[in-house]
Amino acid sequence: MRTGEDFRHTIRRGAKGVQPTLVTHVVPGTGGPTSVGFVVSKAVGSAVDRNRVKRQLRHLMRERVTSLPPGTKVVVRALPSSAGSPSSTLASELDLALSRSGAR
Repeated sequence: MRTGEDFRHTIRRGAKGVQPTLVTHVVPGTGGPTSVGFVVSKAVGSAVDRNRVKRQLRHLMRERVTSLPPGTKVVVRALPSSAGSPSSTLASELDLALSRSGAR
């Protein structure tokens, strides 16, 4: 996901799954490529912290994107508490958020 319009559409129209460290917005797909976008604001921390969180989330979503229906659009928004969270916590909360938003 690369354009602001894709992000806006997914956040406004998607089903929301909320966890203490992240929020997911999911628009179910009807075919085509699945796309995932990440939102990590300055509230998460320094540039080093934000990039670490983005890398962790990208790695975790790479493992889960094959289980999503084709054409699904997902936005993962990291909350400030995600900066200090270990990968195992992010993984379990990502799974819960995706299931709550109807992606799995």
